[in-house]
Amino acid sequence: MVKLLIGRKGTGKTKSMIQLANDRVEKSDGSIVFINKNHRLMYDLKYQIRVVCMEEYEEITNSDEYIGFLYGIISSDHDIEVIFIDSILKHADVKLSDLPEFLSRLKDISEKHEIEFIVSISAAAEELGDIVSQYEILN
Repeated sequence: MVKLLIGRKGTGKTKSMIQLANDRVEKSDGSIVFINKNHRLMYDLKYQIRVVCMEEYEEITNSDEYIGFLYGIISSDHDIEVIFIDSILKHADVKLSDLPEFLSRLKDISEKHEIEFIVSISAAAEELGDIVSQYEILN
C-alpha cells in the first residue's frame, strides 16, 4: 500500500511523518525505515527507526536508480513493514512528471514484498492531478 502526504512547503508534512513513524514503532513487530534528504531529522526519530540520508548517496540521480536503491534496502532486511520517504521531489532528481510511474512502481513493490510506503510530496493536490485519486491521502 502506498499512502501520500501532500501539500506545499511549510504545511507540516515532515512533522506529520515523524509523528507517524514514531507512533508506528510502538505497534510494529518489524523494521521501519525513514528516508530523508539529510541528517537534520535523525534526532527527532526514535532510535529503533533506521534513518537513511540521501545526501550520502549523491550517485543516485534518477527514479530508476532510486527504485534500485529501495530494492537494496529491502533485500538487506526482510522484516521491513513500512518505508517513509520524506519529500520525494528533493531526492534523486525525481520530478513531478515522474511521480505517476514512480508511485506505480512503489505500489508494485509494496504488493510483492508486503511493505507499506508513506511518501510526502511538496506540491498542491491540483498539481498532482489524477494521482490523488489513486492513492490514500493521509492529510
